[in-house]
Amino acid sequence: MRIPPRITTLGGAAALLSALLVGGPVTAATASTPSTDSVGSICYSALPSQAHDTLDLIDAGGPFPYSQDGTVFQNREGVLPGQSTGYYHEYTVITPNSPTRGARRIVTGERSQEDYYTSDHYATFDLIDQGC
Repeated sequence: MRIPPRITTLGGAAALLSALLVGGPVTAATASTPSTDSVGSICYSALPSQAHDTLDLIDAGGPFPYSQDGTVFQNREGVLPGQSTGYYHEYTVITPNSPTRGARRIVTGERSQEDYYTSDHYATFDLIDQGC
């Protein structure tokens, strides 16, 4: 069973433990809070209902409707704050009446409550504000 990365977040302690076990330096970028200057924000209540369903599935650890769900998101577009490979994971937000996965996704970061929504297949992202 794949455990969503945001559930297993231990912050800087995990980065230090990983560096000690695998080897390599621990840098300030590893333990810092990501910048969200390049993304907007959206209230949880403003998301489509299908995004709520996807977030619930992520919290439950699946099962997910598509085999690509939970895979590493590479951030090739560079819209999200820069992080190491494996930091972000993507999940499909079902688009009603679409014969394909559509363009809507939730991308999670390793930090708790670090969930991004995109309705345009990674051109723009909004950090989901769970408090509104």
